[in-house]
Amino acid sequence: MKRTLQTFVLTAIAIAASGCATNAVTGKRELVGMSQEQEIKVGQENYRPMLQAQGGEYDVDPELTRYVSQIGERLAAVSDRELPYEFVVLNSSVPNAWALPGGKIAINRGLLTELQSESELAAVLGHEIVHAAAGHTSQRQSRSSILQGVLLGAAIATSGTSFGDYAVGGASIGAQLINQRYGQGDELESDKYGMRYMSRAGYDPQGAVELQQTFVRLSGDHEADWVSGLFASHPPSQKRVDANIATAANLPAGGEVGRESFESVMAKTMAAKPAYDIYDAANALLAEKKTAEVIDKADEAIRLFPDEGNFYALRGDARYVDKDYEKAIRNYDSAIRRRDNYFYYYLQRGRAAEQLDRYDSARADLEKSNSMLPTGLAYFSLGNIAAAQGDTAVAIEHFEKVAQGDNELALKARTELARLDLSANPHKYILKRCDPDESGNLVVSIKNDTGVIIDNVGFVVEFTDADGRPKSEARKIASQLGAGEVTSVNTRLGPYTSGSNCPVRITSATLVE
Repeated sequence: MKRTLQTFVLTAIAIAASGCATNAVTGKRELVGMSQEQEIKVGQENYRPMLQAQGGEYDVDPELTRYVSQIGERLAAVSDRELPYEFVVLNSSVPNAWALPGGKIAINRGLLTELQSESELAAVLGHEIVHAAAGHTSQRQSRSSILQGVLLGAAIATSGTSFGDYAVGGASIGAQLINQRYGQGDELESDKYGMRYMSRAGYDPQGAVELQQTFVRLSGDHEADWVSGLFASHPPSQKRVDANIATAANLPAGGEVGRESFESVMAKTMAAKPAYDIYDAANALLAEKKTAEVIDKADEAIRLFPDEGNFYALRGDARYVDKDYEKAIRNYDSAIRRRDNYFYYYLQRGRAAEQLDRYDSARADLEKSNSMLPTGLAYFSLGNIAAAQGDTAVAIEHFEKVAQGDNELALKARTELARLDLSANPHKYILKRCDPDESGNLVVSIKNDTGVIIDNVGFVVEFTDADGRPKSEARKIASQLGAGEVTSVNTRLGPYTSGSNCPVRITSATLVE
């Protein structure tokens, strides 16, 4: 994570010094947000975490990935900018595709199952190649948004239940890069030049017209998966359809369509689609804690397609909710036997082992999970384990990684930190603010930023008396402060000017269990 943040800091600094250059795709003079070396670096450092955060690689059908890569390389070979392009299929039912700076391109299983031909697939990949080659993703990162990405990358994402919500560091920054909504100009540009690449590579550009017509129809139906997936960052429109028709009219007629070849390569994945549909429905039931139904559906999905590790992990998730941790661990074992390179299985198996006080095996799994994708859930459990074993310093280190943010897990981490560290470092958990009253006297506001009740909050006001001599005066809050509660004390000391340095030091506090 440190390396990723350093990369983004350097990128942010470099933006200030960047100027204009000719876009290799469009030939236009444009403001350059990153150098090519920086784009490649950002893509490389975000790519692997993004794969994990977006569902992992779809490895049960390696022939499909080879096929997609071959088509991608065929298009990249005729593109206007040479980059280290790489293509991957992700194991997600959400219909989506994305490009990171530097040419790292992914397409989800859920989008592939909606396509009808190789030319439509070429249209998707060509479009994403242009986003990378024309620098659309990097251009959207203004100086402020890159710096914001650095700050967000330092925090652990802990909210929600989707895979992306677990991400930290490179993956959380990468998510910003791929999830931002492209402007209409970028989309029209990517359609236009992507179709040119299709034609150069020997594909029928009419596939891009048919693809956009399908997308416009689906957007009118407001299908949730499409709205949350491809359409969130790649908004379709009739204007894009019309523009694609005009572009196709100016390109050589004909070209490869590849319906039969596409259907042949997609046969295994299409045969497995009913099992994934059942799995997706079961995941929705898991959110409602209908665990018996979830297990039944997971078993049905396994009967239809026993090679998919997610189906076994789903059984484990249901049993984890039921607090049947032994069976949950066996289910995660089954998932890992089928896919041993996916963070989520190790994360969940480690959390289940933690519940059984099997700290050594839990720590090993949680650390392995973090090596693939650092997550708040893993760090929180590692903090619990260190605290249970009396290693307060390590526990604090883990909880501090989780405590940033305003979600439920961050609040729990701050609560654990308060239990471990409040008496030694009260200033880290109690916020202060200084304001003048109408007479210019100093008013100190104190906020309990933990999730627990605290008492005996003490602070020292440091000031200069009328004779110019430095003074300090100790004060104490007379009442307990609940979680998030704020209280104010008029010190009657002054004068204090609004906006001046707050001359207050938090000195003590105790936890009310």
